[in-house]
This record gives sequence, C-alpha cells and structure tokens, in this order.
Amino acid sequence: MGKDYYKILGIGKSASVEEIKKAFRTKAHQFHPDKLGGDEAKFKELNEAYQVLGDAKKRSQYDQFGSTFEHARSQGGFQGFEGFRDFSGFANGFSQGQGGGFQFDFGDLGDLFGEAFGFGGSSKRSGRRSRGRDIEVSLSIDFMEAVFGAEKELKLNKSVVCSKCRGQGAEPGSKVETCRSCNGAGAVNRVQRTILGNIQTRATCDTCGGEGKIHSQKCSRCYGSGVTREVVALSVKIPAGIDNGQAIRLSGQGEAGERGAATGDLYLKIKVTPSRDFSREGDNIVSTLEIGFKQAALGDKIEVATVDGPVTLKIPEGTQSGKVFILRDRGVPKLNARGRGDHLVTVIVKTPARLSRQQRKILEDLDI
Repeated sequence: MGKDYYKILGIGKSASVEEIKKAFRTKAHQFHPDKLGGDEAKFKELNEAYQVLGDAKKRSQYDQFGSTFEHARSQGGFQGFEGFRDFSGFANGFSQGQGGGFQFDFGDLGDLFGEAFGFGGSSKRSGRRSRGRDIEVSLSIDFMEAVFGAEKELKLNKSVVCSKCRGQGAEPGSKVETCRSCNGAGAVNRVQRTILGNIQTRATCDTCGGEGKIHSQKCSRCYGSGVTREVVALSVKIPAGIDNGQAIRLSGQGEAGERGAATGDLYLKIKVTPSRDFSREGDNIVSTLEIGFKQAALGDKIEVATVDGPVTLKIPEGTQSGKVFILRDRGVPKLNARGRGDHLVTVIVKTPARLSRQQRKILEDLDI
C-alpha cells in the first residue's frame, strides 16, 4: 500500500497550493528533529509529501498513478532531493558546494530553516537592496470629477533620492575602496552543518552592507542612506469614469529605495463625494423626477437635469408612477474603454394632498 501524502500533511485532495504550504510549515515546525519532541523520520516523511504535492506536475502524476508514481520516485526517477527546491523557492535549484554540501537560496520558507539551523532566510540574500516602500493615499473627489475626470495637485512628504550624492550614500569626491571582507562581491559564503549535511549559504556582507565597496566618507546630507525626506508636489490625472473605492497606481512615485534601489509605487484610493442630484449604478446614472397628476394623465414635456446639463424629457399621457425613462449615452464614460452608460430617470407621480371643492367635483364627475 503506497503512502497517502495528503494524509501525511493532514489535508484534503482539493487543498490549494497555499493550504499545502501552510500545512507543511506547521507540521515541519512541530516535528523538526532539532526541536524538543521532534521526529526525524516524520520530518523526512513530511518533506517527501511536500516535494510531490507542492509541485503541480508531480501532484498531477501522483493523483493519477498513486503508488506507481511513488515507486518510480523511490528508484531515482525524480532525482532524489530535486524536489527540495519546491519548498525553498530556488531560482537555480541545488548545486554542489564545497565539502560535499549544497548551495541554495532560501525563499518563502526561509524563516523555518533559519530558526532550525541558525542562518537567515530571504532577508539575507546577497547583494540585494531593499526596494522603496509603496505609499497609499486617500484622495477625495466630487461626483462630477469622477464622471469626467480631473487634474489634482498632491503634496507628499516622502523619501527621495539624495540630490547631493545621487543615491550613492558617499560624499562626492570621497575615496572609494574595494571591501576586503567580500573582495567586492557584496556577499560572503558560509558553511554550516545540518542534518542534511554541510550547507553553504550566501549572505550579505556585514562590512559593506552588500555594496562591495567602502566609502571613506558618508554623504553629509543623507548620512550614507542615499535618500532624504522632502515634500514633493505631484500632478495627478484622474481618469473619467473612475468609481468610489477604486485605486490609481503611479509606478515609481512611492518611497525611494536606499543607495540606488528601485523606488516604490504610489496608490491613490479614490473617495467620491456623493451628489445631491444623482447616484451611480456602474456606468449608469440614476435620478428621480416628480411630476403632477395632470402631467401624468395628459402628458407633458419636462426639463431634466443631467451631468451634461438640462435636457427635455417627453412624458407620454397615462404615465404611471415608477416608470423609468432611459436617456441614452448620458451616463458615466466607461473607464479605459469607449462609450458611456445611460441616465435612468424614475418618474414619481405626486398625488395632491388637498383638493378644493371645485377640483374634487371635477374628479368625481370624471368617474375615473
């Protein structure tokens, strides 16, 4: 009887990729042999299950062939530890390191192995500078600006590239030397013993911070960070047809990254001030119109307010209260597309609350 990988991880056969990953992380923490109460055999079994179920192709083969797939894998048909890269997010998989160990880069499970083996995870990737943070700002606009678009001026207090050192972090003209700790690579190799053997990791050089070089003098304006905080004026174009709660992404307008790293993005979350005259349903504009009993009975022509200005609406005789009239192409311009929605006008027939004796007699004589 073959192993039930789903049962080993404690999940159902319809589990998503995220559910599989979460189950593995939880159980791996519980049974890791370096922990009190750990179980090496159970840990290896969990790893074996995750190698298969964490890979879409292998999972499909396992679901189809079951124990036959497991037998082929045990005979080397899947290159043994190759599946290990499924849960460590390797860019290039395993490669032989010095001393017969393995060299790899930890991905989204780096925290698990950092805790168990004592080395850093994804935050220690060599030479990688942190991208600037994204900024989210709420921007209020009125109903008509949402319909037809607008130009808005913003002022943001944010990190920008230092104008003095141009993001390098060094005082202009200062002496630059190659870092002796990493020989200019920006990273150093470290070998540690684990239950899997000697594992060689590559971590950011602590001496130069991943730069590969040492500046004799830090920039006097940004103190070596390569960024300063400034109030920045920004002109933003609001597209026609945007709706309440939607967001505009402005690439590269967020916080500047340190020492030349990429800049983050700016997200503008739109808040539309409601209109007293109109409401919105998708690309359509909705309004109500009160008419008198006589107008409803005999018909009339009435001026109706729209976002484009007043238009004439013909009320046919015998119009009932609640009747909806459609004004074509008088609605909201479609966002990032051609055309407009419609304007829907709901007619409400107003019944007179008080009648004179003459009016009452006329209605009684009509017998309607």
